This record gives sequence, C-alpha cells and structure tokens, in this order.
Amino acid sequence: MLSDTIAAIATAVGEGGIAVIRVSGPEAVTEVEALFRSKTPLSKAPSHTVHYGHIIDPHNQEKVEEVLVTVMRAPRSFTTEDVVEISTHGGVVAVKRVMDLLLLQNIRLAEPGEFTKRAFLNGRIDLSQAEGVIDLIRSKSDKAFSVALKQVDGQLSQNIRRLRNVLVETLAHIEVNIDYPEHDVESFTSELIKDKSSQVMAEIDRLLHTAEQGKILREGLTTAIVGRPNVGKSSLLNTLAQGERAIVTDIPGTTRDVIEEYVTVNNIPLKLLDTAGIRETMDVVERIGVERSRTAVSEADLLLVVINANEPLHEDEMALLEQIRGRQAIVIMNKMDLPAQVDRDLLLRYVPEELIVPMSVKEHEGAARLEQAISNLFFSGKLESADMTYVSNVRHIALLKKARQSLVDAYEAADQFVPIDMIQIDVRLAWEHLGEIVGDTAHDALIDQIFSQFCLGK
Repeated sequence: MLSDTIAAIATAVGEGGIAVIRVSGPEAVTEVEALFRSKTPLSKAPSHTVHYGHIIDPHNQEKVEEVLVTVMRAPRSFTTEDVVEISTHGGVVAVKRVMDLLLLQNIRLAEPGEFTKRAFLNGRIDLSQAEGVIDLIRSKSDKAFSVALKQVDGQLSQNIRRLRNVLVETLAHIEVNIDYPEHDVESFTSELIKDKSSQVMAEIDRLLHTAEQGKILREGLTTAIVGRPNVGKSSLLNTLAQGERAIVTDIPGTTRDVIEEYVTVNNIPLKLLDTAGIRETMDVVERIGVERSRTAVSEADLLLVVINANEPLHEDEMALLEQIRGRQAIVIMNKMDLPAQVDRDLLLRYVPEELIVPMSVKEHEGAARLEQAISNLFFSGKLESADMTYVSNVRHIALLKKARQSLVDAYEAADQFVPIDMIQIDVRLAWEHLGEIVGDTAHDALIDQIFSQFCLGK
C-alpha cells in the first residue's frame, strides 16, 4: 500500500475561504503535474515552494479551478513521501471537481488516517505521537491541546523509550548470566534486578500520578444537572454555557428531555446534561424524561445537584442525596437571593461542607465558587505544572499498569531468589507492554484499529 499514491480532502467539507486537498506518494508530483498549468512545472519545483496556476481537465483542456499548489519532497514531509497540497476555493463543488480529476489519475482515495499511518510506518513518528494527533484534533480546552501537543512532540515517547532502555539492558545482562553462569557479573544479582525494577516502577508511578487528570482533560466529564422541577437547573445550564441554551419558565416540568451542551470550566471540559426534574408524575411524556434523568444520574462522572435554598429539603431531594452517596457530586443551594429555609444541618448529613456551593443563578452570583469547587474535586484546586507529562490515553494507562504489575512480579521473584530465567519472563513482559505504547511491539490489528479512528484526510 505504501507504493500507492493517495489523496483526500484535508479540510472540513463545506463553505469556507479555502479548501485543501492532500496528495502523498511516489507519484504525487507527477500525477498532479498532469492536471496543473503554471509557469513552473511541478517536476522542476524546489521542495517547500508554493505555485499559482489552474487545474485543467486533461480531456478537453478546460480550466476547472484556480489553485495554489505546495510541493514538499521526500523525506521532508509529514508522511516522509512526496506530498502535494492543492489549495482550492472553499465550497463543495470546487473541491469535488478537483478531487474527481485526481482520482481519474493513478491516485486512489486515502483511507481514514492513512497519511498519519504512513508517517508512523515510515518512522517519522511513533504510535503514541500518532494518537496525540487525534487528541490535538479533538481537544476541547487549551490545556487539553497543550497536553496533546506535548505528546505529538514526543515527550511521552522519550520517557517510555528511556524506561525500555533500562529494561533491555537488564534483559541483556540476564541473557549473559543464563548463557555464562560461571562468570560472576555484578549486574546479575537479585539486588540489581530489584533495583532496576524499582527504578522503572517509580517512573511509571510518576506517569500514572497524572493519568486521571490527563484522562479528564482528554475526554471531559459527563456532568448531569439534577434536582426537582423548577429549582433552576436549566438556568444553571444557561449560566455555565453563557447563552440561552435551555428554555426557562416558572412552570414546573418545562424540561422533559435531556439537553446536552459542551462547556469548559477552569480548563476542564464538561459535557453538561440538563435533565428533567425528578419527581413522581402522571404525565406520560414527563415520566419518560424523569427516567432518562435517573439514567443520566447513574452514568454521569459528575453530578450537580440543584436544590432550592428558599424551601425546606424535600423528601425527593433527600432520596436523591441518599442515592448519590459516594459519588462525585456537588450540591448547589440555588436562590440564595431569597430568605434561606433549607436545613443546612440536615444537608450536611449527606454531603460535606466543601461540596455545598451557595448560588443565585438569577443574580449571577456563585458561578466562580462552583467552578473552583469542580476544580478542587478533580484537580485538588489546580493542574500539575506545565512541564508535567500527562498520560491521557486509556490504552496507555492500561499498558502502564500492566507493565508495572509485571515489574512487581519480577521484584517479588527476585526477592524470593526465584531462578533468573523465570524472572526474565516478567521483565520481558514489562518491556513489551511499554513497547506497545510507542508501537514497537504493537500488532497489526491494533495499529489498524487506532488509525481507523482518524478522520479522512489526516
């Protein structure tokens, strides 16, 4: 497949100022040159130069589109192959006409993620850097983007390769010890194996320390806003979204379905779910909405429980608070602009003081306190330092944990003076698990599955 020349639209389809079509492969320059007319033939164009001209239909020599063509010659390109990027006018018709002509040449349509896959297979990037590209595209906050950019730059890869080097040196010493047991080499002692295992485990622990935070930055938190009807759930959604996203009325039961909105709070991406008010009702439609609210409560990462501070705690609210014991939840005492009637001591039986946030959504008071409470709950008030390597990918986290467990097994085996050839199995397993992160020991099916998640043209 690497001998094919491929093409795909690299920009979002639709109206815009420009659109970009990317072509990569051994015949990229030759095949595009057959359609392109300009003062300088592309075959004579230096690398990393831009040329103005027209795309021509070779059958009738008709001008199809006015374009700018960028030439990037191997190996100084994203894929390390010859790459040509054609910038057309934005719009569906212009891009389609050019793309149709390209596919009539000796060019095929690229598969999803095939450009990045070629960059990986050609050794320009490793697997973790390729996955960082996905995270860059999907970033929902500045911090998530920064974390992904560090991964693309190879910060995680460098850490993983350093750990693998420690393990491969240990494996080499074990091999020599097995083959030449008569040699008294210091590196083969059980103490050294324990020392190397502890060293790598400590580094893995450091990476896993920020794993939960990294996962939140990457994927966001599914956050359900729950409570009885007419306590201000929809108003809270509108406040956090900074817009009129949900209908707000004085009529209980206005919200009858789950409304979704994405926001960023203190660099934490939240998928907000405004739910129907939880209460017993005979209304068939509202009852369906209430059931969906209960489902949202059970599946959410974070619960924002809104209560009316101007009323005593209702039995439905006490039942809800009982239900969320042990969950990541913040209770919002709304309508604090009115005289408070809620029994705070009763409320403290269900949730600790630091997870109770007084607010007046109507008067736009308390939003900053809520944002800080969310940050405190998940990030102890702040993110780690800017130079910290965040592990945000679920696959990476799972492999780090497997590698650590293999090293624990190796350490315990060395401590009990198990034969070295048995310890070797655990050390090699740890080395292989870490190799899967950067793609050195990843199997083809995993690689195909990862790149299938990319959009077409990336």
